[in-house]
Amino acid sequence: MFGLLAHGGEGVPSLVSSWSFEPFQIVPTAIVALLYARRARTLARRGTPVPLWRQWLFWTGIVLVLVALVSPIDAFGEDSFFFFHMLQHVILGDLAPLCFVAGLTGPILRPVLALRPVDRLRVLTNPLVALPLWATSLYVWHIPFLYEAALHHPVVHALEHVCFFTFGALMWSPVLETLPAPAWFGTGWKLGYIALVRMLETILGNVFIWSSSAFYAPYRHLAPMWGIGAAHDQNLAGIVMMAEGGFVTLAALAWLFLRLAEESELRQSLIEAGHDPVQVRRAVRYGRAAAFGEGTAPDSLNK
Repeated sequence: MFGLLAHGGEGVPSLVSSWSFEPFQIVPTAIVALLYARRARTLARRGTPVPLWRQWLFWTGIVLVLVALVSPIDAFGEDSFFFFHMLQHVILGDLAPLCFVAGLTGPILRPVLALRPVDRLRVLTNPLVALPLWATSLYVWHIPFLYEAALHHPVVHALEHVCFFTFGALMWSPVLETLPAPAWFGTGWKLGYIALVRMLETILGNVFIWSSSAFYAPYRHLAPMWGIGAAHDQNLAGIVMMAEGGFVTLAALAWLFLRLAEESELRQSLIEAGHDPVQVRRAVRYGRAAAFGEGTAPDSLNK
C-alpha cells in the first residue's frame, strides 16, 4: 500500500506526484486572497484592523480550498475513489466556506457592496433563499449525468466546485451574519436552520451509505483498490459526508445554544434595568446591547 501511495503506478495516483493546477479553479482563489490581503492592510493603516482571529479563519479557508483543489485528494477523487471525491466536496462546500465567511467583516466587504449590482445580490444571503440554493446545488450535482460530466470536463468541474463553494458560503452567511440577516432570523431560528441543513445532507448521505451498487460509471469500472470495491467506496463516501456534517453541526449547535443562553440573560438584565423591551430585543438581536451602557453584547458577526 505504501508503494502505491508514495510512487503510484500505472493509472494509480500518488501522494507525492499527483498535485494538480487547474487555472479555472486556482486563479479565482488567488485573486480573492490578494484582494482580501490588500483590503486588510488598508483597514489596518486606517486604524480599524480586521481582528486577527478573523484573518486566521479566512486564510484557513483559503488553505482548505487549495488542499481540496491541488493536493492528491483531487487526483484520488477523479481517478480512483468516490469517497476521496466526497472529501473534496465537503471541504469545498462546507468547511472552506464556513471559515471564509467567518473571516469576513462589513468593512472588508464595503468596496464590493458599493457596486450596485453586487449590493442587489445581498438578497441571496436571506435564509429563505440561501438554503434552497444550497440544497439544490448539493442534490443536482450528485445526479449521475452532471457528476460524470464534471469528472470528464475541466470547465464543468470548475463550475461544480464554484457552485459548491458559493452556495456553501451563502448557506453559512445568515448564521454568521457578516451582513445582517432578517430581524426575525434570531438565534432560535438559526438552530432550526442548521438542523434542517443537516437533515437534507443526512438524507443524501444515507442514500450513499446504504446503497448496494455504485451510481457513477467511472467508479463502477475500476478494479478494487486497497480491498475497496465500487459499492463499498460509495458507502464510505456517505460516511465521509455524515461524519463531517455531524462534527460541524455539533460545533455550530453548541455555539448557538451558548449564544441563546447569553442573549436571554442579557435581555432580562436590560429589561430589569428599565430599558424598553422592544429596543432591548432588537439591540441584543444584532449584538448592539453595549449601546445601553451596561453589560457586554454577545460577540456579533454582523459588525
